[in-house]
Amino acid sequence: MRAVLCGYYGMGNGGDEALLASLLQMLPAHVTPVVLSGDPAQTCELHNVTEAVPRKSLYAVLKAFRQADAFIWGGGSLMQDASSALNPAYYAGLMLLAQLMGLKTIAWSQGIGPLNKKTSRWLTRWALAKCKKVSVRDRNSATLLTQWNRPCLLAPDPVWALSSVPVKGLWELPAPRVAVALRPHKHLTEERLKTIALALNSFQQSTDVCLLLVPFQPVKDLAIAEFIASHLTGPHQIYPLSQPQALKGLFRGVEMTIGMRFHALVMSAAEGCRSFAISYDPKVDALAQSLELPGWDLSPTPKALPALPTDPNSLCKAWLECYVNGEGLTPDQVNARVDQALMHQDLLTEVLTRRKSVRQSDRT
Repeated sequence: MRAVLCGYYGMGNGGDEALLASLLQMLPAHVTPVVLSGDPAQTCELHNVTEAVPRKSLYAVLKAFRQADAFIWGGGSLMQDASSALNPAYYAGLMLLAQLMGLKTIAWSQGIGPLNKKTSRWLTRWALAKCKKVSVRDRNSATLLTQWNRPCLLAPDPVWALSSVPVKGLWELPAPRVAVALRPHKHLTEERLKTIALALNSFQQSTDVCLLLVPFQPVKDLAIAEFIASHLTGPHQIYPLSQPQALKGLFRGVEMTIGMRFHALVMSAAEGCRSFAISYDPKVDALAQSLELPGWDLSPTPKALPALPTDPNSLCKAWLECYVNGEGLTPDQVNARVDQALMHQDLLTEVLTRRKSVRQSDRT
């Protein structure tokens, strides 16, 4: 069986590459993956797959669909219009095309929303209606689909179950270590970023920790890491990693994580680290609530978390409290979430081992 995998893959985002690695890890052995990618050559090298095609080439996509039996949409927050109103149109268009061509379609480990436009909500509801199976990774998405009368599986993000490997050289850095994973956002202004940088310097002076600045998407995050590094007076290291298993493995070697990136917080929690959230999106709110993480919200109208303080001392004090008195998940709690995340694998196995409803010869 051949399955086309569609997500925000080959775009240099460590979280999305971790989702792809998790999906490949969970695919049944008899399924050959064909990845739609922003950088097919890099995807083949990074994930050890033999087939990847340009995600925006209609010719390449059509050819991949004609030769495939299934289309897997996800994981991640694909159907959202907060970053671009074009996202729902692009991904819904691929889903419609796959369904018209007779492929089995799966919406896998989705985080639905935000959907601010009526058109986006209609496209999302319509695209999910004809999927063989749907799985989501947060309760808000499950609630929305329930309102739409669309049955779905609710399970933790698949990256909980991603295998991790040790990071070469990490243990040679001074200990203890704290990871920081920030990303650009319209509400992370230069003034706020400077406040965070000053607070991190004070936090470091109070704890003697080595700060690991982790750009999950270097093309976007590296400048922020370099800005923070310029304000630090203690030991620190900018640590870009492209291999998802190594990126997750980095969190084995830290005591605490201060994270904006959703998957930085997932990886941190999965490795038993104390974690502190800085939210910019409902998916981070939902994760912080489910794990009972301390944190702040960058939004002008915070909901789940309190607003980010404007005083560096307040930031430093909260991080010190988390560092000294906070607790990571216990091994039993981590294992429970890993087991639940593997429900996404069970869904893949169920759909992709059924007898094909449409024969390849019938489509071609």
